[in-house]
Amino acid sequence: MIIFPLPQRDIFKMSKAKVIGIAPQLVVADVKKTAEYYRDILGFTIIGLVSDPPVYSMVERDGFQVHFAKSDTQYIKTNKDYRSISHDFIIWVPEIDDFFDELKSKNAKILEGIIKRSYGSREFVIEDCDGHKILVGD
Repeated sequence: MIIFPLPQRDIFKMSKAKVIGIAPQLVVADVKKTAEYYRDILGFTIIGLVSDPPVYSMVERDGFQVHFAKSDTQYIKTNKDYRSISHDFIIWVPEIDDFFDELKSKNAKILEGIIKRSYGSREFVIEDCDGHKILVGD
């Protein structure tokens, strides 16, 4: 029987891959309408609409993206369909008061005004045009 010595660990050491972004993908009934809502109300920029009529869209603000995919049905399920106190995603904005005022001035649907949570974060909750709940925290 031939026994090979175990190689030194650092010979096989690989560099760790760097994650450079993440984007939630929301299923929506009308991709264009939703992208325009995020542009007009939430201050995002539309960076792409796929096909005509659109079946997919991407928006961006301050380097962060949200993607939208057209639903196969008219009924849209959100996280609240599975857990009543859940949100569909969270946005962190250090200038939370300014962002709140910006959204309020554009008539965003504010479900809960700014409150300080027991864990120290200041947060508010909005709902988009498709019923997705978005928590905004500082």
